[in-house]
Amino acid sequence: MSSDFNSVRIGTDGNQFDNIKNRILVLSGKGGVGKSTFAANLAIALALKGKNVGLMDIDMHGPSIPRILGLQGEKVYGSEGSIIPTKYRKNLKVMSVGFFTEADDAVIWRGPMKHNVIKQFLNDVVWEELDYMVIDSPPGTGDEPLSIAQILGAGTKAIVVTTPQDISVSDVRKSVSFCKQVSLDILGVVENMSGFVCPHCGKRTDIFKSGGGEKMATDMGIPFLGRIPIDPKVVEYSDAGTPYIEEVRDSETAKAFDEIIAKIV
Repeated sequence: MSSDFNSVRIGTDGNQFDNIKNRILVLSGKGGVGKSTFAANLAIALALKGKNVGLMDIDMHGPSIPRILGLQGEKVYGSEGSIIPTKYRKNLKVMSVGFFTEADDAVIWRGPMKHNVIKQFLNDVVWEELDYMVIDSPPGTGDEPLSIAQILGAGTKAIVVTTPQDISVSDVRKSVSFCKQVSLDILGVVENMSGFVCPHCGKRTDIFKSGGGEKMATDMGIPFLGRIPIDPKVVEYSDAGTPYIEEVRDSETAKAFDEIIAKIV
């Protein structure tokens, strides 16, 4: 663990929530569904529309946002009791525990420590006026999403990300139940990795099946936001630290992102 993080104060009582118009929690009951990639591209898409956006990564054990945005190695410092977030662009501010740790550091924290850090990310970070805050949560329904739900309370919206196959959908159902139990309004379900369209012949192949997320949304009485097809360039650009939605605008995947974001806005 880096010394920068150890010097930051934990557990303050400030409140900036009135300065954040819309709060969106992105979550999933299962890892590997592309949740962080979706959250990062959602934040960038909103920023590209001229909105003031904050992107907060609360995955303490596997923070992916710095890598996806090409911000690895960035450090965050405090100033007069406040924390200055990293800027990806003028109107997109980013905060992640990854800015306080080295790449190979293991974060070994119990629930109360996670809660305090999340509270500090919300209270001490200088977010200023935001149209949207997008929060990338770790998989499951454990400490981090529960802390966010408790701290932010009413008015926070949730987007649930799944892939089409049954083994993913069955776990993601638990996230929907979690949202209902803690009174989080659900904006809808996104079915990620939903089919692959060959760029050469145009033929569609449902590698992980298709329609599972939409059926789950219908069964559980929540909105379905849309399907995002597989595009190898999403992985390529994410690994390179160059968000997909800024680089590729004419693909089926980019169009699917645009349609989903239009529904959210």
